[in-house]
Amino acid sequence: MTLSRRTLMQSGLAAAAPLALPGLVLAQSRGTEITVQYSAPALFRELKEALATEFMRANPDIRISYRAPEAAYEELLQRNLRDAVTRNLPDVAFHGLSRVRTLQERNIPVDLRPFLRDDPETAAQGYSPELRSLGEVAGGQYLIGYSLSTPILYVNTDLVRRAGGNPDALPTEWDGWIALARSIRALNLPDTNGMFFNWPITGNWSWQALVFSHGGTMLTADESRVAFGEAPGRTSARLLRRFVDEAQMPDIRPQVMFADFFAGRLGIMMESTAQLARVTREAGERFAIKTARFPIPGPNPRLPAGGNGAVMFTRDPAKQAAAWRFIKYATGPIGATQMVNHTGYMPATTIPAQRDDLLGRFYRENPNYMTTIRQQDVLTGWYAFPGQNALRITDVINDGLQSIVAKRAEPDAALDGMVTEVQALLPRTRG
Repeated sequence: MTLSRRTLMQSGLAAAAPLALPGLVLAQSRGTEITVQYSAPALFRELKEALATEFMRANPDIRISYRAPEAAYEELLQRNLRDAVTRNLPDVAFHGLSRVRTLQERNIPVDLRPFLRDDPETAAQGYSPELRSLGEVAGGQYLIGYSLSTPILYVNTDLVRRAGGNPDALPTEWDGWIALARSIRALNLPDTNGMFFNWPITGNWSWQALVFSHGGTMLTADESRVAFGEAPGRTSARLLRRFVDEAQMPDIRPQVMFADFFAGRLGIMMESTAQLARVTREAGERFAIKTARFPIPGPNPRLPAGGNGAVMFTRDPAKQAAAWRFIKYATGPIGATQMVNHTGYMPATTIPAQRDDLLGRFYRENPNYMTTIRQQDVLTGWYAFPGQNALRITDVINDGLQSIVAKRAEPDAALDGMVTEVQALLPRTRG
């Protein structure tokens, strides 16, 4: 059951009223307009409009103006990199966790440490050190987490039962999931597949999940050499091919995966928790869904925290004060509660889950949302490659993974090519 938050939003408005912050210039009383940009409008547009409406009701001296959203994190990063050159940046943007490093290396975003330090409300926002660390780069705080996600498995329980599986005793290892997907495929239902592992998710997130869960890393500790070509990466590349060869996973795009799952023609999909609210709405009463943890077979396994957070670009003091109030509202308990109800993301604040008037009761009544919460103990950062070629490295890895899924190359050969190309794109070490 999804709980209504209208009363909550209205009752929490006073808490978001302007403060006289030490060392900060307040937004002018006649009104300050700040421009904001985000990505993935299919997922976020309705939420962002509601967020702006509630915030402006609580802060009538500030006007939120959204720029046209970009399709995904990479497109938003490319757009804002161009904006930095033309001096046309938005005041605030919601960037993927793995992309803030690229911005910081170019000295584009504002360090938010002074705002956190000087604002007496900071402690009440629930920004734990662990959550704040997701936006730290080179000793500075360049992002405040907004929506966090983990990779999970979505299951059509009706298809699982028809294939002889038990939705109450789902597999915990990839071998079991492959066998279950194969059984669903063996039903020979029209246009129905057993599973799809969404490997093209933005920022090589799915690839990182496979490698990290097997105990591997993207680069060596000093970031001088590619490390995903070692044993954990080889196991991961071979596992991706097993999804194709043994589970008969089709070579389709994510849009087709969603359409098939919503139509009841896909038994299992690996996807971000960000899609949980959407998947739940689309499945409706037609079939029941269940979520399951992402298998973590390796030694010292980790999973990359996905999602995005607020980045400040404006250098104007009045706009900075207004932008900080908006960032604090969006990422704090009220905005986080609103965000969870619209999506399947986790909040980047610890407070909502602790209070029944926010999300405590919601999580108890919606167990599918608890899967991602239970994976918090193995979370690590969404890795960002260093240097000017970070986006090109993302493309190289995507191309290599595509060659494995399309069976144009054997897993080990594809991985060798990825390693060679990525190594050539890393910053040269100074000797």
